[in-house]
Amino acid sequence: MLIVSKNSSAFPNGKASVVPNGLLVFLKDGPGDIPEIREVKSGGAESRLRIPRGNGYEHFEITQDFKDVGGVLMPVYQWSYRTAIAE
Repeated sequence: MLIVSKNSSAFPNGKASVVPNGLLVFLKDGPGDIPEIREVKSGGAESRLRIPRGNGYEHFEITQDFKDVGGVLMPVYQWSYRTAIAE
């Protein structure tokens, strides 16, 4: 499972969504305050993402789709559920 890092508004040159410290991904159908394009810390696409939000986590699962954003192909993750942070 990947933990999402800070947003990245800069796209890499070329067609790959790999950035120096991770990977750019496209988040589909998540809460409106979570940007659709995120940078995750990883060298490759994982099956699930967990994004901290408020007092919980938003969970996304990878799809078989890719999104072309400005000539950069990004793996698409579909929102699946929310969990609370354990105390």
